[in-house]
Amino acid sequence: MIFNTSIEQMLLRLPALILAFTIHEISHGLMAYILGDSTAKRDGRLSLNPIRHIDPIGLILILIVGFGWAKPVMVNTHNLNNPKIDMALISIAGPISNFIMAFVGLMIVYPLFFVSGVPAFIIQILLAFASINVVLGVFNLIPIPPLDGSKVLAGLLPDRFYGMFLSFERFGMIILIIFIITGATTQIVVPITGAIYSMLFSAVASIYGLLL
Repeated sequence: MIFNTSIEQMLLRLPALILAFTIHEISHGLMAYILGDSTAKRDGRLSLNPIRHIDPIGLILILIVGFGWAKPVMVNTHNLNNPKIDMALISIAGPISNFIMAFVGLMIVYPLFFVSGVPAFIIQILLAFASINVVLGVFNLIPIPPLDGSKVLAGLLPDRFYGMFLSFERFGMIILIIFIITGATTQIVVPITGAIYSMLFSAVASIYGLLL
């Protein structure tokens, strides 16, 4: 996930990042549990305690350089009925949870625009929460290992290409780093993030337009 932030923005985004990462990882673990693998539950990864999900180095790096990570949720594929499809579902659960959180954040913040006396930092934190979740969701759907999108893509591939694709996983981190250094990820994430954020904001505005 990529951010360019000032110190002020960094402090505003810290609680949003912690919550976004926490729910993202819980969603992976919960989907795995639903599909028959209790590894995440055994490891305490279904907990709302962020300490169980936040990787200190990953969090510090995302605040300083704009790229970081959380602790990955372990999955035992031997407990899954259909490992190929189930891993795709487990993987996509994280990004979907981020889009849902972004929508919820916008639903909360939208009416605050029309209420006087609401502290500006509250609105900024909620907007940061929404934007961070959209970025996190989009970034993780890039189909490069170890990102979630790689397992989603693998689940959609015909069986004859599935093993071939998995064999390239060992090169995934190198490819991802190259994409980040060259700015390719920014070119991918920014326009898609903007489009999804605008779509969610428009949906929220329409909902309130019907309710009010």
